[in-house]
Amino acid sequence: MTAGVEKLFDQLGHFKRFQACLYFAAVFQATSCGIHYLASVFLVETPKFLCDAPANITEVLYGNHSGTSLEDIWQFYSTGKGPVVVLTAGGDQWELSPCRKALRLNALDFEYHFHGNKTVESCGGFVYDTSEVHQSIVTDWDLVCEKEWLAKLCQPTFMLGVLIGALVFGDIADRVGRRRVLMFTSLCQFTFGITVAFTGNYYFFVIMRFLLAMVSSGYLVVVFVYVTEFTGNKVRTWTSMHVHAAFAVGIMVVALVGYLVRVWWIYQIILTLSTSPFLLYCWKFPETPFYLMAKGRHQETQELLNTIAHFNGLEPTLKVSDLMEGESHEEALMPKDSKEVEVQTEKKLSILDMFGSWKMAARSATCWAIWFIGSLGYYVFSLGSVNLGGNQYINLFLAGAVEIPSYLIGCFAMDRVGRKRTCAPALLLSGVACMLIIVVPKDIEVLAIVLSMTGKFAIAIAFGLIYLYTCELYPTIIRSLAVGSGSMMCRVGSVVAPFCVYLADLWIYLPQLIVGVLAFIIGILTMFLPETLGQPLTNTLEEAEALGSKPSKKASAPGNKVGQETMEMNSVDSKA
Repeated sequence: MTAGVEKLFDQLGHFKRFQACLYFAAVFQATSCGIHYLASVFLVETPKFLCDAPANITEVLYGNHSGTSLEDIWQFYSTGKGPVVVLTAGGDQWELSPCRKALRLNALDFEYHFHGNKTVESCGGFVYDTSEVHQSIVTDWDLVCEKEWLAKLCQPTFMLGVLIGALVFGDIADRVGRRRVLMFTSLCQFTFGITVAFTGNYYFFVIMRFLLAMVSSGYLVVVFVYVTEFTGNKVRTWTSMHVHAAFAVGIMVVALVGYLVRVWWIYQIILTLSTSPFLLYCWKFPETPFYLMAKGRHQETQELLNTIAHFNGLEPTLKVSDLMEGESHEEALMPKDSKEVEVQTEKKLSILDMFGSWKMAARSATCWAIWFIGSLGYYVFSLGSVNLGGNQYINLFLAGAVEIPSYLIGCFAMDRVGRKRTCAPALLLSGVACMLIIVVPKDIEVLAIVLSMTGKFAIAIAFGLIYLYTCELYPTIIRSLAVGSGSMMCRVGSVVAPFCVYLADLWIYLPQLIVGVLAFIIGILTMFLPETLGQPLTNTLEEAEALGSKPSKKASAPGNKVGQETMEMNSVDSKA
């Protein structure tokens, strides 16, 4: 029989009707987090553009192509391969480039190549190719040339909001409860999401996106805790891992809406409205039994137990006192504040204890590296998928779609071949796939996309399991600190990822190559970590350090159910 509050799942079911309804409702809103995290892919999309053209254009030349307007040559135009030459009704000839224009002096014949003198001028405005992108914040606020950095700052700023939101709302959820935070962040997601669509300038847009990032991250952090506190340890690996799948669905929604809607503010409104039905029923969500028991709200806990029993078609025989260890029924019903709690002085641990020996230092550095590359790779593959060539909407859709089978395979592999034997090959596969992009010929875009999607598939496996693996590698006295520090490295990776994606301006496959090299190196280092499959959770640093040094009798015992007890901890958001 499971100890403590976990007993309720043995009697009321690990994942019956009540838990299933709550789970799918909460996960439905998690798709909005994937939506807002990746929405900037098309919000800040920069179409082809040139300096503002003079009035009364009569003829246009670009290389071997000619026309009577700029619209005639957009399909042939490519940045960096020469200017567009236009002739006006007054006989003036202008050379138009993205960030400057030049007036030809004393030009006679209208030809593409000109070797005479020119007068170079700065752009008074810009003209954009609207065949693909009808309207984005780049075209609305001219975020090109010397203002290009403002457009590129949007996603890193959003990821900074993700980092802060995870820290703020994770702490608030422990103080005021999971339910209140879920309701508040969901309402704010809707409010800020709609407000973003009606921002009148760039700076207000960035501020609203920053706030949207905070509440989206807050929801994603707390929903992991919420669903794992309502599901038993027999299914907790699956339920926690597949919240990631809802995030992936959000990425696919972004690709679909981006394809159908090419005006950024309408696109933003539709994305926000897609999960708004959640607001109609989230106020019915109950608080988790773990939180109610921890706060001493035993009467509410009893009501919740009765509700779960009725909903699952069971008799409400489970009492709060049955979940309390070492307390009588009367003590269990007493308010927690009225009890005298004996406070034991314990040694205060710090992050330095993770590096107390060479063995633990190497383990901690490797774990941090996995957290970092998992997040960096995840967002580089997602954000950079639109730069791979071919149809950018299909690429982004595939980047989300490949995640779903990766979590299914990851769940099976974790409980069958082990954590290390799943994580290390996944990182190595991702590294090899990405490094092979170097030898892909430029005219075979499909092969580059396949390799990139293989890298995303593999990195998602490692990204999905690192929380559980970290929990098992460290003892109880420092486990939360280990997961928290790893989560911080994860968020550092998410902030760095957009800057890495911008390196595609130097070479289209450079971001994937960087991730590939790092993933391969970290995959090799992961092979030196101890295997934790079937091992009991450790309580002291000495026990944790001894992992992998000798075979576990418990692990080799026949019929041993491996890996289940390790999911008794609450899961947190590794994407945030």
